[in-house]
Amino acid sequence: MISIIIPIYNQADKLAKCLDSILGQSYKNYEVIIINDCSDDNPEKIIKGFENKLKIKSQKSKVNLGAPAARNKGFKESRGEYLFFCDADAVLAPEALGTMLEALESHPEASYTYSSFLWGRKLFKVGPFSPEKLKSGPCIHTMSLIRREAFPKTGWDESIKKLQDWDLYLMMLKNGHAGIWVDKILFKIKPGGTISSWLPSFAYKLLPFLSEVKKYKKAVNIVKAKHSLE
Repeated sequence: MISIIIPIYNQADKLAKCLDSILGQSYKNYEVIIINDCSDDNPEKIIKGFENKLKIKSQKSKVNLGAPAARNKGFKESRGEYLFFCDADAVLAPEALGTMLEALESHPEASYTYSSFLWGRKLFKVGPFSPEKLKSGPCIHTMSLIRREAFPKTGWDESIKKLQDWDLYLMMLKNGHAGIWVDKILFKIKPGGTISSWLPSFAYKLLPFLSEVKKYKKAVNIVKAKHSLE
């Protein structure tokens, strides 16, 4: 079974499309765990509308702790052999879960599988797994399918506020776990969510004074220092 873990913070307007896309999956053996990270836009109303259609467990945090803490809460509630940390602003292709599971079953040496995706109209064609590429910078989205036994015992690092997915995959790499790429677009993200500050690559070289560029570089340095990548 796949445990689909969704942290949500003030994205109730996007959650219905996300849940609709989960409901439309060709692969049906899953559970849905939603952690409301102290939202104030009433996602419970959306969740209630899906309770008779999906196997949903939901919790609400008393204070906003951030996505890593919400994901860790969801993991503790999960029972699946596979973990899928899904963003609330994501819409999955109908074959997404089945395709990723098939890739893992076909490649027992891989600990997780990931795909290309769309952010708005921008295509992120991620590419084959490479330890060197992973060490050089963030390249794999949070939404991979992970074998439960490969997920770090420490969970998501709740002190990392940005580039949490990069940190997670670096931790897994350190533990001897590699991924495998599915050369398909299996989900799309609506702009305005977790990577809403995406900028074209030239901005990071030519526009270092931009606030988002400064924040990004600071986050990169924090993760590099943690994993001794300097």
